[in-house]
Amino acid sequence: MNTSVTRRAVNSLAVCAAAALAVGLATPRPASAQSDYPNQPITLIVPFAPGGASDFAARLLQPRLSEILGQQIVIENRDGAAGNVGMDFAARAKPDGYTLFLGNVGTVSINPSLFSSLRVKPLQDFIPISIVADTPGLLIANPQFPPNNVKELVEYVKARPGQVNFASPGTGSVNRLEMEAFRREAGLDMIHVPYKGGAGPATADVMGGHVSLMFVTISSGINHVKGGRLKALGVSTKERVSQLPDVATMTEQGFPKSVSSSWQGILAPAGTPQPIIDKLHAAIVEAMKDPTIKARMADAGVSAVSSPSPADFKAYIQADADKWSAVIKDIGAKAD
Repeated sequence: MNTSVTRRAVNSLAVCAAAALAVGLATPRPASAQSDYPNQPITLIVPFAPGGASDFAARLLQPRLSEILGQQIVIENRDGAAGNVGMDFAARAKPDGYTLFLGNVGTVSINPSLFSSLRVKPLQDFIPISIVADTPGLLIANPQFPPNNVKELVEYVKARPGQVNFASPGTGSVNRLEMEAFRREAGLDMIHVPYKGGAGPATADVMGGHVSLMFVTISSGINHVKGGRLKALGVSTKERVSQLPDVATMTEQGFPKSVSSSWQGILAPAGTPQPIIDKLHAAIVEAMKDPTIKARMADAGVSAVSSPSPADFKAYIQADADKWSAVIKDIGAKAD
């Protein structure tokens, strides 16, 4: 046999084998990598300190979601910069379904318009999976404040332009923006009094009569209303809430644009394969049907909810972000 021909044949086979190996290594492995997902613990980034509303939702969801997926859900609190530290970390995680982000109205809908230096663009850097918790806003006032409903409030403030003040947990908080949106719709001239440290200090000053009124989440104000330490003028839902059935909605009282809430939802880094997104969505939907989760959230004034699809949640976020962006631009709000 011709030695040179044999050598060429061997070399040709080696080249073909190397090429085949290269193709095999370069080809994505969606079937194997995604069909057995998850096969290791999943980290859920909560961008706030333990004990807050987001942490409460995450820890309530954690056991049932772990059970459904067959893997441990590890909650990692990365707080700082109004949630931006944790959001930035999650956005840059490997998009393999093993790092998820618990976003909320502040981090995902408000912060991109409030922080000019924010690197994360939520709807570009994340894939929304599903909302998990929804907490309506509650318009509260000191019990001695004369108006008892929204109509009376509008008349009272219009008769005293620039004299009635309202509190908020901060310049860019959803509670402040809810009030700004309402007072613009109603044509009211009011004074904003921002507080630090969350809704607690602001609510305390409304109870003490130092500030007249404010928007809070229903979970923050409901016990004070039931205890007579505050009075409720309206809720920011389309329909009345079961916890306060006698309190009319803002819509019922003539302000249909005053529909808003504080929400939490789960997102994954952009690039996460669709089969993994679909599996996570199905697991979240199942988890949010759990009677224990629903009851525990209801006790806290929170609704256990889920999105019909990831696309629905994305559309929800987009509409929410557009709404708050317009308000922030209108009032010229800046990060505290």
